[in-house]
Amino acid sequence: MPVVLKVLSGPAEVAATAAERFLHRMVAAQGRGEVPHVVLTGGSIAEAVHRQIAQQAPAHDVDWSRVVFWWGDERYVAPDSPERNALDAREAFLDVVGAEVVHEMPSTAGAPDVAGAAAAYSDLVRSSGAGEFDLVMLGMGPDGHVASLFPGFPQLDVDDAIAVPVTGSPKPPPERVSLTFPALNRTRAVWFLVTGAAKAEAVRRALAEAGNVHETPARGIHPAPATGAGETTWFLDLAAARSL
Repeated sequence: MPVVLKVLSGPAEVAATAAERFLHRMVAAQGRGEVPHVVLTGGSIAEAVHRQIAQQAPAHDVDWSRVVFWWGDERYVAPDSPERNALDAREAFLDVVGAEVVHEMPSTAGAPDVAGAAAAYSDLVRSSGAGEFDLVMLGMGPDGHVASLFPGFPQLDVDDAIAVPVTGSPKPPPERVSLTFPALNRTRAVWFLVTGAAKAEAVRRALAEAGNVHETPARGIHPAPATGAGETTWFLDLAAARSL
């Protein structure tokens, strides 16, 4: 299935549009009798999307007890650290709508070290996952990284694990847990949420016909559900799309 580009005026329109589509997707999935499994991401545009979902949710008939939430990556820090992606998501969205099934990645209180945190999350996906995700939402850094899969890092080549530890991250904090490409790609749909001129060159590289995943990790995202073709949609603002 071809990649779909949604180029919108600015971050506010990206957030509002993605939120509305998210809610419609959840309603449709539940209408088919499904319990959708969704992978969340962090970052400023993700927080804006989360706030828009919470704001628009009353107009949509989503049973939040029947949506399962996961994470594409997380910072291995204390559970109450403001660096935790999960704290922002809970405050902006999950606690507001009353989400009940939220599988956070372990903090320093939940695992003895970052390798143990990755192993524990892998086990959780195996035991409580649905075999594939309905939707994976991803941001992208100016360097082209997605989740916590950074350019040139060995985690880009891991194909036999669900989640991996990351140390020496070029973005603080240095220790993180990330889903691998095989895990992220086991999904029906991927949505990239990308805004800002600083990311325009990385967007161009990610969508170019040729390129290297070690230079631009976003190129490694290719949704491959168990049946059918996966969907890839880029929600971009004008600034992020200016080099296309």
